[in-house]
Amino acid sequence: MAGKFSFSNFFGMTEDEDYSTDLQGTKTTDEVSPTSRPDNIISMTAAGNAKMNKIVLCEPRIYSDAKKVGKHLLENKAVIVNFTRIEGAQASRIIDFLTGTVFAINGEIQRVGEQIFLCTPPNYEIDGNLSDIIDQNDFDSEVN
Repeated sequence: MAGKFSFSNFFGMTEDEDYSTDLQGTKTTDEVSPTSRPDNIISMTAAGNAKMNKIVLCEPRIYSDAKKVGKHLLENKAVIVNFTRIEGAQASRIIDFLTGTVFAINGEIQRVGEQIFLCTPPNYEIDGNLSDIIDQNDFDSEVN
């Protein structure tokens, strides 16, 4: 091979020393010792022991049931809360409690239905907005 390669010569431009590369002597070998492992490899036993995240379904009937929902959140479990079996005033109090709980643990709370809420701890990510999807479906049915 030639001693020097130049992009400017290759493209027919004038010689510019900033872009020239010496191709001789650039031969390197990466040797890996038998005792070291690359950082991107994990043990299969470690992958098999991964803990599954859980989503808990709750239908509170009295205000004190909110404590159970809070405990699930503290255990890093997502909770779907259905308020169809409780009075509106009690549901409002529970939502206030859960909003505070979710704020304290740096989680999220999102309405996913008329009387259904999703509460997630910080290790979950809520992607999308269900009301946008519902509004789009309503729009599609009105157009057709």
